[in-house]
Amino acid sequence: MKIGILTNTYTQPTLGGMLDAIAAQGLQHVQFDLGAAGLASMPDAAPDELTHDVRNQMAARSIELTALSGTFNMAHPSPQHRAEGLQRLAVLAAVCKRLNTSVITLCTGTRNVDSMWRHHPNNRTANAWRDMLETMQQAVQIADAYAITLAFEPEVNNVVDSAQAARKLLDEIGSPRLKVVMDGANIFHAGELPRMHEILIEAFELLGDDIALAHAKDLDHDGDAGHLPAGHGLLDYGLYLALLAKSNYTSPIILHGLREDQVPSCVAFLQSMDRG
Repeated sequence: MKIGILTNTYTQPTLGGMLDAIAAQGLQHVQFDLGAAGLASMPDAAPDELTHDVRNQMAARSIELTALSGTFNMAHPSPQHRAEGLQRLAVLAAVCKRLNTSVITLCTGTRNVDSMWRHHPNNRTANAWRDMLETMQQAVQIADAYAITLAFEPEVNNVVDSAQAARKLLDEIGSPRLKVVMDGANIFHAGELPRMHEILIEAFELLGDDIALAHAKDLDHDGDAGHLPAGHGLLDYGLYLALLAKSNYTSPIILHGLREDQVPSCVAFLQSMDRG
């Protein structure tokens, strides 16, 4: 198993300091947020010299940029907000080659205007799906132009809130440029945790052939779950990792939803599951 981590786990004030901390944990794979390089996560521009510096500093530490974070609210009720997100997505797509990656992660969004990770009762309306779908169609056009892959994450608080909704979106878009981020802790609605095995198995049956990236965190309850570090909650990691292996997923599994001081124990947990 290849283990990686989301760069915003770390709080070091410099790119070099953050990469040193990651390397010190023996990690060689990251999902990279441009905030770690002093830019906005979704910047209006990404200077060549900065992206070359990121690439060179990572190469010097033998760290691979597995995916670039590009989340914005694709279902926001404001057309201007969605358009600005698409413009910034194009900025990220344009730098992927310089950063030696071909995957950008996405959030399908919510009608909640305060946070793209919070539920809104209108998320399941036809209008919310339409706005998200139109935004995703334009995002895939950007992916086509730059020959990259976009990976969205099913999340209970978002418009795409289940494996079934994710399958629907993949089928409606119908592009090999669109794939999925699989996170076993994100797909349990209120009352569904007792059916964990059934829901995980079904998720992989529906999406297993379309996984571009896998995440590792945990949960202590279903619904609008309070997320925990991997191995600290209720997720059946034996099943989750077995299903990932059965789907022939070979890219890194990315830790997130943890503090920097929790990284060693989470890495050890995943390694123990891999050996077991």
